[in-house]
Amino acid sequence: MMEFNKEQRLLDQITYPADLRKLDREQLPQVCDELRQFIIDMCSSNPGHLGASLGVVELTIALHYIYDTPHDALIWDVGHQAYGHKILTGRKSVFHTNRQLNGISGFPRMSESEYDAFGTGHSSTSISAALGIAVADRLQGIKRNVVAIIGDGSMTGGLAFEGLNNAGTENTDLLVILNDNNIAIDPNTGALKEYLTDITTSRTYNKVKSELWHLFGKINKIAPHAREYAQKLENGLKSALMHQSNLFEALKFRYFGPVDGHDVMHLTELLYDMKNIPGPKLLHLRTVKGKGFPLAELNQTVYHAPGKFNRETGELVGTRGSSPEPPLYQDVFGYTLLELARQNDKIVGITPAMPTGCSLKIMMDEMPERAFDVGIAEQHAVTFSAGLATQGMIPFCNIYSSFMQRAYDQIIHDVALQKLPVVFCLDRGGIVGTDGATHQGVFDIAYLRCIPNIIICAPMNEEELRNMMFTAQLKNHGTIAIRYPRGKGSMTDWKKPLREIGIGKARMVKPGKDIAVLTIGHAGNMASEALMRLDQEHIEAEHWDMRYVKPMDSECLHAIFKNFKNIITVEDGVISGGFGSAVVEFMTDNGYQANVKRLGVPDTFVDHGTQAELYKQCGFDAEGIYRAVKSMVKPRVLSKVG
Repeated sequence: MMEFNKEQRLLDQITYPADLRKLDREQLPQVCDELRQFIIDMCSSNPGHLGASLGVVELTIALHYIYDTPHDALIWDVGHQAYGHKILTGRKSVFHTNRQLNGISGFPRMSESEYDAFGTGHSSTSISAALGIAVADRLQGIKRNVVAIIGDGSMTGGLAFEGLNNAGTENTDLLVILNDNNIAIDPNTGALKEYLTDITTSRTYNKVKSELWHLFGKINKIAPHAREYAQKLENGLKSALMHQSNLFEALKFRYFGPVDGHDVMHLTELLYDMKNIPGPKLLHLRTVKGKGFPLAELNQTVYHAPGKFNRETGELVGTRGSSPEPPLYQDVFGYTLLELARQNDKIVGITPAMPTGCSLKIMMDEMPERAFDVGIAEQHAVTFSAGLATQGMIPFCNIYSSFMQRAYDQIIHDVALQKLPVVFCLDRGGIVGTDGATHQGVFDIAYLRCIPNIIICAPMNEEELRNMMFTAQLKNHGTIAIRYPRGKGSMTDWKKPLREIGIGKARMVKPGKDIAVLTIGHAGNMASEALMRLDQEHIEAEHWDMRYVKPMDSECLHAIFKNFKNIITVEDGVISGGFGSAVVEFMTDNGYQANVKRLGVPDTFVDHGTQAELYKQCGFDAEGIYRAVKSMVKPRVLSKVG
């Protein structure tokens, strides 16, 4: 990697894209090297999404060099590709705060910068949003360029195809850039991947097409319609040389590519030419995720978001000590699913493009025929699971909580309505931390609780997660959702013999007589910490790990409301419509009266920060629970003896 003296550095001279456009085109390769080094330096000490942003350095610079941003609109999909974009658009000096509490977001955000034309934390949204912007411009007589940059697996999402289909019929000026790096977090799967590979590897076709394009580009100065003839001739070549039609052109897009996405000089020339071509266009780029950082290129899954690393060697900076630590909840899921699948040949695993992130890869490595990565396609994952369930299979469908929101109709219509025994394992349930508002998995309890025919449970520890999974496959209980958090649990000796947990049965963690604290899921561990402190102050709180939100343990709740007038509920999810709301509904439906305080996520979108910082901000960390109890109960005065 090239090094530059301070007086030679071009990136120091760039605060906004207007500064970049003052440079000679021949200086752009140096800017690319400097921007890539800057991203590596920042991400090595302040963890973020490294690989995807390194792969689009040349594209980012070419776009801002050719287009008049922010007047011209760039939409990055998925938004973790946009680090270079942020650095070039006025946020270089604050980029060290990326993903930190009160710092800048790790994704494009309209409220953060006028250069962020659309917020894109989740994938596959860019084409639809860009089309909406382009059509609005047309209706209002606004002349500008609108570009959707879609990559890192986002093209496999159904919404992307819906956008393409509509855009082709609208015949609106729109450029879609497909950043084809053949990987999301894990390697891409499916027929689209094979199709793009076929296009890319057809050397004869690409060589002839490239020569034709350049030839007619020169003639075009004399004959303005030369490239139109080139396009028609090229279409004939596809049939002759590739023996297949072009999917994108079938959708009425002008297709260009594939092109080397790391040749910034060629990209600027190509983008300049394409600005004047009307109608919907698709530019297919081939890039390397992690480009310019050898270990990130070799191990693209690990260096998608590697945490802290040594920027010289690439070695990951470990956080584990020598003593045993609790495992990640996702790994407990992965190892338990494999254990169950060995015992029951009806069990299958499904995930939408997250086999490593959710640890389904553990089963996938041993039983590839029974573990399915369906690509970034949550709606398909749910209905595919439903189809499996109709034939007696037991699908464990693992989807991140915030991603499951995309498949809400399928949960209702295709699974719950038909009472199908699909086991939804909702990873990253609750506060996730630095990914911010787009990824906080705080809505699942509320959005699932209103659906009939569904069981909702959440483990307080790793042993409960194992036993909930074991219980779910023992008999046909119908649709079950098990939600668990991002990160580590609380047990080091978690791999215990499996046992059934009664559906809708709570467990008492600690007896008490002054106040009842009811918790759901991992938040119970924070309550346990708070209640130990309260014991020392002579406040005896009874703690119940409710385990099930639906159905709730009515026998337990009747006893609690008969014995306590002060009750606190704690959940790592939204208060509105969540677990605490279910407790209050039980109280009113059964004629009880009590002072109930609900702790959880307030009615707001929670921004980025560490999990601990956000638990505290929302008021349900151990300190927040401690203060809530203290506000409701006075310490008992111990009588003196003798």
